[in-house]
Amino acid sequence: MNAFIYLGPELGKKQDAVDSVKEKFSNAEEHTFYAGETTVSIIADTLQNHSLFAESRIIIVKNADAIKKKDEIELIASCIKNMEENTALILLSDETRLAGGLEDAVPKANKQIFYEMFEREKTEWLKQFFRREGFNIDNDCIATILEMVENNTDAMKRECSRLIQFLPKDRHVMPDDIEKWLSHNREESPFTLFSRIATGDISKALESLAVMTGAKESAQGILAGLAWQFRKLKSYLTLAEKGELNNYAELKRLGLSAPKVKDDFASAARRYNADAVDACLALTAKYDMLLRSPAAALENILMDRYILAIIGLVRQPG
Repeated sequence: MNAFIYLGPELGKKQDAVDSVKEKFSNAEEHTFYAGETTVSIIADTLQNHSLFAESRIIIVKNADAIKKKDEIELIASCIKNMEENTALILLSDETRLAGGLEDAVPKANKQIFYEMFEREKTEWLKQFFRREGFNIDNDCIATILEMVENNTDAMKRECSRLIQFLPKDRHVMPDDIEKWLSHNREESPFTLFSRIATGDISKALESLAVMTGAKESAQGILAGLAWQFRKLKSYLTLAEKGELNNYAELKRLGLSAPKVKDDFASAARRYNADAVDACLALTAKYDMLLRSPAAALENILMDRYILAIIGLVRQPG
């Protein structure tokens, strides 16, 4: 059966798995849908219909965790059961589980969860990437990349592929080189969005969010990235309270040693104290739950409201 479920937050390895399926269906007609935006009936029709122009077909359904209603689950499960051999269905989600009926319809051997890599794995991945490109970068440069790039190999590959176009080849690469060009060339991400939030720039924050959602970034993935940043902000505030903001070793351990990163967190610390950070984390969790509810149909409105609310949660009294 050519039905597959690939889950989890590690986007790069998940994409490798998708590409592996595509290699088995060369010159296939490909359809990509976003569950929650495209009705399940349209997805089912595509699965059941024959192609007039291609020998094989691949149907990719992203955000498959949004398929929750009993009748929708049963419809897709029925389609999987009766799927033609020349058709492949790939269900994707950043979550680690889908509805039970979907999971049961797919062979266990065709299901995989891709978790985030451990720190040592990311370090080794980056070393190998730059080695293949003819650069020998040190651990300080790698630490700077890990502070400024999202925590998955898809983002690392995308950012580093641009980065190598600008790094010097006539001298040793320095962390300042990494920071300069990552800051200059990077696309919008939860990191850049947090930077806008840190300065209280509502218009820039909404613009950053619009770019990400327009590029089909997962709303829940954006919230997860921001939650990670706010947890780091809490650690930053603890250091500030202890008078240890000049402790480079501790800042590096927390992933806060790069100058641009420190500037962002210094700005955020002027807007949010520890109580406000707790409120931000609670608000982020609340909107994450809303995005899993029937209100998820209003995803763009919910995310705009979230940004306005999170910027409004300035320093709490106390």
